[in-house]
Amino acid sequence: MSSTQDKQYAQTWTALLNRYPVELLEQLNNLTLKWQSDLADHFYDRLLKDEAAAQLISHEQVRTRLHASLRRWVGGVYGARAGDDLTGLVSLQRQVGVVHARIDVPVHLVLRAAYSLKDKFAELLHEKSGLPRVKQFELLQVMQGIMDLTMEIMSHAYATSHDRNSRAQEAYRLFAVVQNVATERQRQRAALLDWENRVMFELAMGAHATQLPRIGASDFGLWFRHKGAHAFQGTEEAQLIQASIERIDRELLPVVVKQTSESDVSERMGHLRELRDEAQAIAFRLDVLFRQTNELEAGRDALTRLLNRKYLPVVMNKEVAFARQHDMTFAVLVIDVDNFKRINDSYGHDAGDLVLQQLAVVLSNSCRAGDYIFRLGGEEFLMLLVDIGHDDAYKVAETVRQAVEHESFRLSNDLSLQVTVSVGLALYDGHPDYQLLMRRADDALYQAKHDGRNRVIAASV
Repeated sequence: MSSTQDKQYAQTWTALLNRYPVELLEQLNNLTLKWQSDLADHFYDRLLKDEAAAQLISHEQVRTRLHASLRRWVGGVYGARAGDDLTGLVSLQRQVGVVHARIDVPVHLVLRAAYSLKDKFAELLHEKSGLPRVKQFELLQVMQGIMDLTMEIMSHAYATSHDRNSRAQEAYRLFAVVQNVATERQRQRAALLDWENRVMFELAMGAHATQLPRIGASDFGLWFRHKGAHAFQGTEEAQLIQASIERIDRELLPVVVKQTSESDVSERMGHLRELRDEAQAIAFRLDVLFRQTNELEAGRDALTRLLNRKYLPVVMNKEVAFARQHDMTFAVLVIDVDNFKRINDSYGHDAGDLVLQQLAVVLSNSCRAGDYIFRLGGEEFLMLLVDIGHDDAYKVAETVRQAVEHESFRLSNDLSLQVTVSVGLALYDGHPDYQLLMRRADDALYQAKHDGRNRVIAASV
């Protein structure tokens, strides 16, 4: 929504308020302030009865923050007057709509919630105001008119943002694994073969079933769950690969080590053949998927060849949904080159570009196949570490920091530089809006810079 549209909505809001006496608006404001808590309690009681809504607001942080936010929203919306500059209030409604689209709150839930607020206000007017029925009707009419306008603004912003997100999701689905088809295909075939070899080695060493490496947790498994499955969603081959991964981890690996007596040898060999057949089927179907895909360059940073910001919202929303569905965590590292302006000023922008290109290689070598690396812009990068806890994420961040510190960054004319980075780490805490996670990581990065640079700071959970 543009600033022009904000102004048009502000004019509409002003015209709406001008229809009513100031005394009536003041009376409405006093009543909504008086009943703020009642309205908020009713709103969330009703919303939690909806299964889809309950999943989004079940997190304690969301409930406590949103309850207070709703009370403030009621006070702000019904405290507005015709002489006020209402563009800021319109902008707030627009931002709410954008957030709803970002965390995928169905728009019908928002409209239903608005209806419940109007219904509750009517009930409170009837039971607690002590006002004549005519006055109650007038107040309810004003309350509903303002509520309907705010919902129109939110819905407009929601639709615009949701359409933009949908286009980005489809573009990312095509881009996800086709950064370089030939290279990615060979990398994942090698990762699959490496997992097979590790299983066979552990079996030869007499490993217990719990010690066998699960394919779902292997480099190939992480890549497929977080990238491949999304890129190839809807294809029969992708569904069959996922089924093979689940069968290997749930059925074949647990039983393949149980046969110990000579009479069990044939059964053991049968399970090993099944294990190998499933792995070969995965490799075959993977080849089919890659053959069906053409290379797509859009969405790649031209300098570093990493993902650019275009797909950050898609990836973050996808990982939030995955983490909530599977009760897992992931981490975000925001990485900034220390004193980068000094490099540009002393050696020129070409030297700065060389540093960023080599840094991209160092970052790529420090993460797993299922992780993501973005160039956010300038000298700032982001790593998204999937399926990881706080301690392991901190170890990765320290590994990155030390790898950069010990790397010799080569410039032209046989010059070289020592470079350091500061890192802000934040672990996903269950909140559905990834922007709050990003903000915590940014704050941690700022603290790392403030504390002297070349260090990792983890945001508190």
